[in-house]
Amino acid sequence: MNILIDTSAFLAALDKSDDRHHVAASTWSEIIQAGHNLISHNYILVETSAVLMRRFGLEAVRVFVHDVIPILRLLWVTRDIHEAAMAALLAAGRRELSLVDCVSFELMRRTGLKHVFAFDPHFAEFGYILLPPK
Repeated sequence: MNILIDTSAFLAALDKSDDRHHVAASTWSEIIQAGHNLISHNYILVETSAVLMRRFGLEAVRVFVHDVIPILRLLWVTRDIHEAAMAALLAAGRRELSLVDCVSFELMRRTGLKHVFAFDPHFAEFGYILLPPK
């Protein structure tokens, strides 16, 4: 199974002080042990790296780059995906919805992905299956 991994899951799995860390770490292990493919995209990598840098510094980004990113299947955002996501963001008119979320939804729609490892409730709202389940 192919599973998109969102920034919210990366941060919960990597930050031991996060309230969801144990659930995230357990879900991460289950996904890997089951042989599922973790998929992400370059906008999520940028977002995650920025938050890790701000919260923990360069060493956390280095761990992310060297230990986490290599096990992912990466999708790269093209101009048409970016434009479709930006149009969706503007049409939604919701402050709490991000461009990165809209890029994820657009990529998931285009690639047929249904499952997402995330703690962001927007994915369920848009019809995707959250891991871990709520």
